[in-house]
Amino acid sequence: MKRTSKPTVQETPQEQRSRMMRGIRGSNTQPELQVRKALHARGFRYRLNAKELPGRPDIVLPKWKTVIFVHGCFWHAHQGCRYFRIPVTRTEFWQEKLAANAARDAKQVEQLLAAGWRVLVVWECALRSKNATSLEQVVAFVEGNEGFAQISEEALPDALPLMAAKTTEAI
Repeated sequence: MKRTSKPTVQETPQEQRSRMMRGIRGSNTQPELQVRKALHARGFRYRLNAKELPGRPDIVLPKWKTVIFVHGCFWHAHQGCRYFRIPVTRTEFWQEKLAANAARDAKQVEQLLAAGWRVLVVWECALRSKNATSLEQVVAFVEGNEGFAQISEEALPDALPLMAAKTTEAI
């Protein structure tokens, strides 16, 4: 059965919403592919979505004991980002859902750090521009020795060194 982008006459709003939500990818997103391509081009080898690690990190570099999460600014509630806005409909639902997502992210980062992994969070906004700086920051983190860092659009004008997070609460 062919999916159409427009709702059919018989489709209820619930069915329409369900169909639209099914179309949202959880892995192999464009930002994630950008990071993977940059790492691979520089000779890094990695695993994807390791089920045995908390949060199933998008990219795992076992040799470097490093995990990388590529977060969408909306779904992971990137505070202060121009791409993150609470929807005007069902506001309470979205606030609760996105707050739960952010809390889960923070817990997973803490678990990974406690297990001795280095954690990098790359925000979608950092990859939206055609500036290669954010990808260079990813490589610098992997080759460096910081335990935790985030790369976002706000950090790009400063280029390197990385914008290191003060705490994991900033996730």
